[in-house]
Parts: sequence; C-alpha cells; structure tokens
Amino acid sequence: MSIKTVLFDLDGTLLPMDQDEFTRGYFSLLAQKMAPRGYDAEKLVDAVWSGTAAMVKNDGSKTNEKAFWQRFSEIFGNKVFDDYPLFEEFYENEFNGAQKCCGFNPQSAETVKKLKAAGIRAALATNPIFPAIATESRIRWAGLDPSDFELYTTYENMSHCKPNPAYYSDIIEMLALKPEETLMVGNDVSEDMIAEGLGMKVFLLTDCMINKENKDISAYPHGGFEELNKFLFEE
Repeated sequence: MSIKTVLFDLDGTLLPMDQDEFTRGYFSLLAQKMAPRGYDAEKLVDAVWSGTAAMVKNDGSKTNEKAFWQRFSEIFGNKVFDDYPLFEEFYENEFNGAQKCCGFNPQSAETVKKLKAAGIRAALATNPIFPAIATESRIRWAGLDPSDFELYTTYENMSHCKPNPAYYSDIIEMLALKPEETLMVGNDVSEDMIAEGLGMKVFLLTDCMINKENKDISAYPHGGFEELNKFLFEE
C-alpha cells in the first residue's frame, strides 16, 4: 500500500456531531461554570470566539494557547489568569457533559485499530483550538484512547490552525512524513481537503459533512466508513 500514515480529523469525522449543536451545548456548560465568577454569558461566548479567531490567524510565532489567552485577557483583563484553574477544572469535569451532544460510531475505533494492525501510522489532525485535556476527552467519546495516535494536535502543541496549509506542514515536519504517502481523512471540505495542496491524498467522510463553500465534492474520494475502508484496504 502506498499510504503509510493516516491523519484523522476528530469532530464530525471520528466523533459524529452536528457542529452547531455541540457548540451550543459546550458554551452553555462553560457559561454555567463561570457565571459565579462574574462572567456574563454572552460576553464570555463572544470572547471565546474572539480568542478562537486569534488562533486561526496565528502566524506561527506563538502557540495557539498563547494566542488565545492573549486575546481573551484583552477582553476580560488579568482576572482570567487568576481564574485559569477554574477553566482547567471545567475541561476536566463539566465539559464532559457535552458528550450528549455527540453521536457515536463504532466504525471509528475499528478503522483506527485495523490500520495500526496493518502497520499504518495514525495521527489525529483535529483543529488545535482546544486544550489537550478536552481533546483527550473527545477522543474517548469516540471509543478511542489518546495512545491510539502518534500525535493529537492541541492548542498547546500547535502554532497554526486549519485551514492554514502551514498547520499540515507542521504535522509533516513533526512526524517526518512523506506527503505522498499520507492520507488526510476529514468531514470539512474547506478545512480538511486543503491538505491535498501539500501533496497528501485526501478522503472526505460525508456522514457529518461540512461544505460551507458548496464545492463539488466529486473531485475527492468520499463516502462513509465502509467506503473509507475499501479505499484503504482494497485499492
């Protein structure tokens, strides 16, 4: 097989979800947690989105974590650093309540484990806008373990975000990959299929597809896990 490494997206790929429903549930839980510390719910949500935008625009000069907290503190002031342990506590505990906003597909874990049994490397190329602890929880919601992946991208260990091609370049460098021997599997046409521009193969998982720009998906190998497994193991 010419594919030696598979990169998987997480949200909407290995972990089925409606992105909007998940985001509403997540923000509701965060607002409940931080309300006693004087965080107005609407302002908090706007600030998280603003911090997320700062990560997406990150030019690689700092980690996404630093980009987020720099912007977040510009909005709420230095009190956010005093409250940092509360945010950590949230991701360790209350954040897990957002699992009810997600689906579950046993084929996710089956596919990853089948790859590893075949000697193919697996890494998790999820948009690195969450702390590691939140990413590790979402991996487990999908029926997998963080140890199933050589790398899982988080806001602590990355300095770019999707859809910036530099995000994929960073992974190539970190794992010493040959792009032509690497497959990117994801559900977002704009954020995941862009890896093709770096010489990677791509597969669009259509179960929870996001196609904001209404691109013609016939240009990409696509389908559900059954089609993905045929693509991986029968071609």
